[in-house]
This record gives sequence, C-alpha cells and structure tokens, in this order.
Amino acid sequence: MFLIEGAPGTGKTTIALQFLMEGARAGEKCLYITLSETERELRHGAASHGWKLDERIEVFELLPPESLLDPEQQQSLLYSSDLELGETTKQIFAAVDRAQPNRVVLDSLSEIRLLAQSSLRYRRQILAIKHYFTNFGATVLLLDDMSSDLGDKTIHSVAHGVLRLEELAPAYGAERRRTRVVKYRGVKFRGGYHDVTITTGGLNVFPRLVASEHRTSYDQTHAVKRHPGTGPAPGQRHRDRIEHADPGAGGHRQISPRHRFHRCRGRAGRKGGLFRFR
Repeated sequence: MFLIEGAPGTGKTTIALQFLMEGARAGEKCLYITLSETERELRHGAASHGWKLDERIEVFELLPPESLLDPEQQQSLLYSSDLELGETTKQIFAAVDRAQPNRVVLDSLSEIRLLAQSSLRYRRQILAIKHYFTNFGATVLLLDDMSSDLGDKTIHSVAHGVLRLEELAPAYGAERRRTRVVKYRGVKFRGGYHDVTITTGGLNVFPRLVASEHRTSYDQTHAVKRHPGTGPAPGQRHRDRIEHADPGAGGHRQISPRHRFHRCRGRAGRKGGLFRFR
C-alpha cells in the first residue's frame, strides 16, 4: 500500500491513471474507487492525455447511501458520520470483492479522515483497509489531497511508501512542480526533490543530479611550446583540461598570454575555448 499526497493540481490523479494504464497493458484488472470525483470527470481527464479507460479499468463512484440523503430517514441516536464511515468501508470492500483487481486506487483519504473525526478511528480504519488488501494480494495507491489536516502523519507509518507532490509559483516565470520520496521500506532511493512536468501523455520525472556521480577523468600531456614567462617549468605538465582566470586591471596585457597558449594548442591539434564577458 502506497500513499501519494499533495495539494489539488499537483498531479495525483494523473499518476494514479498512469499506474492503472500500465497495469491494463500488462493484462491486469484495475479498479479506481473515487470518493471525490465523478466517473465522468475521471474519463474526461484521461481523454485529455489521449488515454481511454477500457474494460480492464473499472471506475467505481462511491456515493453515500440514500438513507443518509433522505431527511425523513435520518435519525438522532447516532452521529451520521458513524453510519457513513461504516457504509463507506462496506462499499469499498464489496467493490473489490466483485472486481477482483490486481491494482487499486482509492481517491481520496480526506473524506475518510473527515468521517472518522479522530486520529484514533482514522488510524484503525486505515489499518483495517491495509490488512484487507494485504490478504487480497492487490497493490493499492492511496491519494490524499491534504485538505483536511496538514499535520496528520497517521498514514505515513502505515503505508509501505510515501510520495509527495508539490507545486511552486515563483514571482516570475512558469510554475514549477517537484516530487520527493518520503519513505520506501526496504528499498534504497534517491532522496531530495526531483523536478516534475505534466504534459499530454502523463507525468514526467527528472531525477535529481549529484555532481559527485558525474566526475570525468582526463589525460595529462606535455605543453607543446613554452614562451618565456608563461607555461610550466621544464619537466612539468599542462593538464589537458584547464580552467583559468586572469585577474588584473585593464591594460596589463592579460590577453596576450592567452592567445599564445591557444595558438600552441591549435598547432598541436587540440581544441580550446575562450570566454569573454565584455
């Protein structure tokens, strides 16, 4: 069971649909249980990416029971949330028993958290869902829009992995999206933030780069020609790759030694670069 959390608009539904689409291509049965969006909205969002939800991907739109919507059938002996939470869990389990899926998406946890009304009941409900799916043998994605309680980390200790999505709106330029793997039990992963883009066709992740992993080696060669006052002493070597800056006020003839150095490299068939900022 994995958790994907992020504010609305960060790409949670897109990842969930990609997850189910990959399962459908592999011949697996998939189930999308939605408590927040309608089936029409989900299919319209999938069509915007060029996807079509075929018979291998079932969308189950979880609606509250009619008895809770009819004011004439409402009662006051119990809180309505107690009934709704129990009915919601029953409908989820019934849909899974009927579809027998290999991959499940539950969207979203905010409604279940609101129905639970306390961290204790919410944790017990999530543990019950986890044990049910563990015995069932399905891979589950839980989506959380973090709209009800930003400080509640109950699900973090229960989920096998946690992925967070964020959207940044700088003062200038386009918005930026990024993701971070918060936890993944038993698996070594690249920490930190990774850039993310949402384009037609899904969500694209650009892994974080670490400079120490991209070091290159180079050979050291003898200088081709040495002018008086420049270059290394006899018996020393020039590195094949050189980063050098010439400080000094204008008129001190820093350019002439550079030109001589590049001419020597050119005669030896070596490439060089000269960068000027004025």
